[in-house]
Amino acid sequence: MNEHIPKTIYLIRHGETEYNKQGIIQGGTIDAGLNETGILQARAFWNLYNDLKFEAVLTSRLKRTHQTVRHFLDAGIPWEQFAEINEMNWGAREGRPSTPELIAEYEEIKASWSSGSYDVRAHGGESASELFQRVSIFVDHIRRRQENLLLVCSHGRAMSAMISAFLAEPLSEMNKYRHDNTGLWVLRYQDETFRVVRENSTDHLINLL
Repeated sequence: MNEHIPKTIYLIRHGETEYNKQGIIQGGTIDAGLNETGILQARAFWNLYNDLKFEAVLTSRLKRTHQTVRHFLDAGIPWEQFAEINEMNWGAREGRPSTPELIAEYEEIKASWSSGSYDVRAHGGESASELFQRVSIFVDHIRRRQENLLLVCSHGRAMSAMISAFLAEPLSEMNKYRHDNTGLWVLRYQDETFRVVRENSTDHLINLL
């Protein structure tokens, strides 16, 4: 155990998939794997951060997160999967290209969430309240764990809600948190409070640009 450091969470979004590249909505029901760029992003993340002594790797149950942290798993770091940090279920929007109409609908939904209407959802999908409830279960689990250095890999919208939960903010704040593919957030737990010490870092991708 890393006894001499405060509890620190390295939270990354999964690498790029073909759905990301083509602007197709994945959500929580489409289990897409990484494309060639995503595989390179995952390798680049490993190259920069493999010297950290992570005590566990925690991912969603979707394979794009598993593939993103594969090098850490191959190194023998203990791995656990959590459905609570799967991507948001976007219902009928999933698997559809981001047309102007769908983008407009998405912006309306986000505006509703920002104004506090957390039960608004895409047709057949999950509400912000439901998403926040399940990621909060995961955040509470993190607080109780004994390890001090954890690597967590999840998804864009799930991460936005998760960061709000880590920071004990109103859910209306989650829209301000944006994440590139393999974008890294570092959160540190001190004095019973999490705070962000690094925000959507892509330093590991500098040689891929």
